[in-house]
Amino acid sequence: MNFELNEEHKMIQKMVYDFARKEIMPIIKEHDRNHTFPHKLLPKMAEQGFLGVCLPVRYGGAGMDYISLGIVSEGLEWADSSTRETIAVHLGLHALPVFQWGTEEQKERFLPPLATGKNIACFGLTEPGAGSDVAGIASRARKEGDHYILNGEKMWITLADVADRFLVFAKTDPEKGARGITAFILERGWSGLTTGSIEGKMGVHASNTGWINMDEVPVPESHRLGEEGEGFKIAMTALDNARYGVAAGSVGIMKCCLEESVKYAHDRKTFGKPIAEYQLVQQMIAMMQQRIDIGELLVRKAGWLKNQGIRNTRETSAAKWYCTEAAFDCASDAIQVHGAYGYSDEYNVERHLRNSKSAVIYEGTSQIHQLMQAAYALGMRQDKPLRCELPAYDPEIWQAEA
Repeated sequence: MNFELNEEHKMIQKMVYDFARKEIMPIIKEHDRNHTFPHKLLPKMAEQGFLGVCLPVRYGGAGMDYISLGIVSEGLEWADSSTRETIAVHLGLHALPVFQWGTEEQKERFLPPLATGKNIACFGLTEPGAGSDVAGIASRARKEGDHYILNGEKMWITLADVADRFLVFAKTDPEKGARGITAFILERGWSGLTTGSIEGKMGVHASNTGWINMDEVPVPESHRLGEEGEGFKIAMTALDNARYGVAAGSVGIMKCCLEESVKYAHDRKTFGKPIAEYQLVQQMIAMMQQRIDIGELLVRKAGWLKNQGIRNTRETSAAKWYCTEAAFDCASDAIQVHGAYGYSDEYNVERHLRNSKSAVIYEGTSQIHQLMQAAYALGMRQDKPLRCELPAYDPEIWQAEA
């Protein structure tokens, strides 16, 4: 097995880290302090191809593979979680499900504006009374002629007040539980569709988080994604994509925390010598490096499986679970290395600690992933074939013009 990145991967790695240093780092502290979304970054991210990095060229994407998606996620979150969240939601939770489950007409219609940043998209699954319990959603959709009428509320939705398009889930047959959920693509400006922002978050201040309210929203049948009753499958496959990005982004947090801790440990002197010479500081540095090495391997394995078109729910879950917990631990240790200065927002490690806590909650809490891994190990859970698998990466097809 070859663990070295190929030339395309190295190119995009350099591109995204250069972008993070040049475009994100100079502005992110101000946006974090003011709790404002960096709207000006979106066209710049689109120009670099990040918003459609692993979508085929014929749909406006960059035509790169899923490992590249992981590299972009890592580099963006090395700077700040808010920009990586945009990729995970816009691309992983919305565009990729359209690519996987949409009709050819839907892909040709919806994907190019998403890949080029003309439209920004989000994903509405969580509700005030339904988070980990997806089957417990209360949103409803009833069929009337060639339209569906949607009612319900979504909560804790990233990009809710920024997005132009919304992939939402509602029950078309409540008696069937999870098998009665259907997916729909909504557009801003439709009658009965309103959004708002949530204030007072602990971290990820530069990202928009909000709610979506649907009051008798008419949705054309052409905007239904997949068949009736396939919404749960679509949501779970979307989460596989987003969890992969979360895991990769968490590696970016760990790398930033290690870099800043190493620099500070060499610069900071106590009792006449750099704190890098103290064994307990070295222990924290060593643990950061170990977590990075393990996290990279887990993420790379999940990305490789995606490239092969192989179902990777277990592997992606393991990567998300480990990397998010490890990122929080790295950020906590980084603050300890920095001492009182680490408690100040003058240093990036303070922001990474606040941001990293959110990732152990969203896209499945650590406890949910722990239960999933136990079920796989005990033989109590097995992944069944889907009607639509995530397409395997084929450079000749992905990079071909329409």
